[in-house]
Amino acid sequence: MIAVHTLIAILVIVVLIIRLKVDPVISLVLGCLYLGIASGVGLAGTVEAITTGFGEIMIEVGLLIGFGVLIGSQLHASGAFTRLVTVLVRTVGAHRLPYSLAALLSVVMPSIYVDVQVVLAAPVARSAAPKIGKHGLPLLAAALGTGIFSGYVFVVPGLAAISITGLMGIPLGQWLLYGLVLGPVTALLTTLVMRLILRTNYWKPATDEGTAPASELEEARVQAAHSGSTGHGGTTDAGGAGSTHSNGTAGSAGTATAARELPLIVLFLPIIVPLVLIAFGAFAGLFEFTNPVIEFFGDANIALFIGLLGAYLLSRITNGNDTTQEALQSGFHTTGEILLITGVGGSLGAVIGASGLDQLLAGLFTADESMPTVLIIVLAWFVAALLHLAIGSVSVAAIAAAGIIAPVLGAVAVSPIAMGLAIASGAMFALQVNSNFFWMFNSLLGLTTKGSLKTLTMSTSISSVISLPIVVVLALVLPA
Repeated sequence: MIAVHTLIAILVIVVLIIRLKVDPVISLVLGCLYLGIASGVGLAGTVEAITTGFGEIMIEVGLLIGFGVLIGSQLHASGAFTRLVTVLVRTVGAHRLPYSLAALLSVVMPSIYVDVQVVLAAPVARSAAPKIGKHGLPLLAAALGTGIFSGYVFVVPGLAAISITGLMGIPLGQWLLYGLVLGPVTALLTTLVMRLILRTNYWKPATDEGTAPASELEEARVQAAHSGSTGHGGTTDAGGAGSTHSNGTAGSAGTATAARELPLIVLFLPIIVPLVLIAFGAFAGLFEFTNPVIEFFGDANIALFIGLLGAYLLSRITNGNDTTQEALQSGFHTTGEILLITGVGGSLGAVIGASGLDQLLAGLFTADESMPTVLIIVLAWFVAALLHLAIGSVSVAAIAAAGIIAPVLGAVAVSPIAMGLAIASGAMFALQVNSNFFWMFNSLLGLTTKGSLKTLTMSTSISSVISLPIVVVLALVLPA
């Protein structure tokens, strides 16, 4: 009966989010309450599991998410991302732009959230598409889709990546080492596959492309910067919002000039330095030359706080105090909802653990002691992919899947990192029409619904499938 009640709870959450348009936070709490009471945990036990699960995940990722969002808001306010894209186009040329854009979005951009990424990148894709050829727009759209979500699920500080590591107790430094490779590799391979597909009669401009005048794109960019538009799955993914003043300009002429004068590498130090510190700490632990100082600065919370300090100081220099404070306030607003949904995802995992489902899942994953590692990884991938198809949110699917699978990690002879990466891979499978991001992507790139299915849905599906065998190989070689 526990498995039945868990299935009902998940269906309740899905129906509330998809059919009744209830906020994911409220939906997840209602699902937790039903599961705890129906499975015999009891009223007091259910409340305890919900609060304990929330607190435990906040200990793991609360500061990381908050610092990451605030770093993104400050960098966006400084114009760093816009400058980077401009330099990229000028340096690599239009024909290499799809690969460069995919790599850039998957490695650098996860510090801001998906709606801001698409707002920044869509005008570049639209303007550069004619220079690539008749398939320029769909190729760049696909590169944009795979780059954003490969980074979102695999690369720190992407929200899905941080949430999975926290829920599953995976050291962030170890995840970083694998994610920094898997994210861009997945994005680049997907872009290559999409280029090959587009050489066929797959793309029909007459039915797949709409219109998106430059004025409309600019208006959408300004609106997103002001309002912090919602990301997929009902969560607010606007880490860079609030970076413009009420007149739609990015600060005074003096501060804009200051931003242009600073070298681009300096503007991105708030991202580069934390990643280097975290990676160095992980390598130090791996090769056993660590010490308290290395552990202190290699701690992800300290590293990201150092990045936040740097971003704050650079924003003060380039934008002045007023714009810096606006960006901070917007970041604080965005952080609140993200923390709530992440924390409640932890609550769901705790309630599942209290219900005893972990033992049933352990039985599923270990029913056959000789069950191949490949099958275990595919099961974890399938759980996340199914949740994403049902809910329409990459982050909610990743959080829910991690909460479900985390209790059985000790019962399977597979590395927790491999299991987490399998969840990340599955969580981005087939982003489609039940996602808010899908429609934002559709509008900003000037595609029809069919065109968005052929680019965004196809590219995220390919990314998910391409990354799965890579994760399987890692599972076979990594110690459990």
